[in-house]
Amino acid sequence: MAKRENYDAAKKLIEGAKRILISGHLSPDGDSLGSMIALARLLKGVGKDAWATADLNALGKPGFLEGAADLIPVRKLKSARRRIGGQFDLFIAVDCSSFSRMPPEVEPVAKGLKCICIDHHVTNDGSFGDVQIVDPEASSAGEIVWRFAKWMEWKLDRASAEALWVAMITDSGRFAYDSTSQRTLRAAGDLLKYGVRTAFINDVIYGTFPRKAIELKRIAWRSLHIWKNRKVAEVSLTRDDFREVRGTKADAEDIIEIPRSVAKNEIALFFYQIPDRTKETRCSIRTRGDWDATALAAKFGGGGHRKAAGCTIKASMGAAKRQMRAAVKELLKSACRKTMRIPAGIV
Repeated sequence: MAKRENYDAAKKLIEGAKRILISGHLSPDGDSLGSMIALARLLKGVGKDAWATADLNALGKPGFLEGAADLIPVRKLKSARRRIGGQFDLFIAVDCSSFSRMPPEVEPVAKGLKCICIDHHVTNDGSFGDVQIVDPEASSAGEIVWRFAKWMEWKLDRASAEALWVAMITDSGRFAYDSTSQRTLRAAGDLLKYGVRTAFINDVIYGTFPRKAIELKRIAWRSLHIWKNRKVAEVSLTRDDFREVRGTKADAEDIIEIPRSVAKNEIALFFYQIPDRTKETRCSIRTRGDWDATALAAKFGGGGHRKAAGCTIKASMGAAKRQMRAAVKELLKSACRKTMRIPAGIV
């Protein structure tokens, strides 16, 4: 949990700023987008000129949130000075701990600004930003934003509460993952005071799917590959698959659940290629039991959480699969060697 002095330092930076830029990671998920939208709204509520930025073509289902229309498109970020009335003087990174994980348009604008990092990834080493509000045990960045907002005595409304609700439910698996704690549920209970439309939000995010998303699932199901006695399962989507249905990564957010749904599965992999980015393959990783997803992601410069992580592999789809499979096999062998060691004194 973030220390009091970190909160104090963040408060000082915010109070001294006039125009604040907020960004999350590439292809923002519900946690990243919800946290950004809520934080921008809360800051505006206390008189700050706060703006969040994102690729509007990659918002996916959380794009329904009130405040999404106010996002500065990343492609227009450099020319946004006229819209915001001057230069930004503070940068807040949410659910992300490096410029390499953000849209490439962000770094030229944000680099050199005072920076606050709000994050919950276990792989965050605390080196990014002037002030870190980081808690690897939090269910989501949204949970941390809620805590900070309550500490700052900012007033929430339904729109900001719904944005934080989406942040929390999407990263905690609707409060089902191990990261859900008493503090998580306490935060969720507080958000309900503001009239969060829980049934409506659940239906939008989990109950209905556009045709593009359904078509991508169909293609992904055909690619399902199961190995190591069902312990490992994987699916993939190529650039051509996305182009075929005119889909984006936002239409494929829950495809990782396909390999994860295989009975006895312990390591689930989803390989995909973004149509407008070349010579790289991304991989989402989910694990069960004692397996650490970050142990695999870190081999390729990625990170995340113990049970959910991701990375970018600078290789074609085929080469990326071979590299990740080799890493999985090495992880399994390493664990096997540990369990087979003979205790000293028994020989």
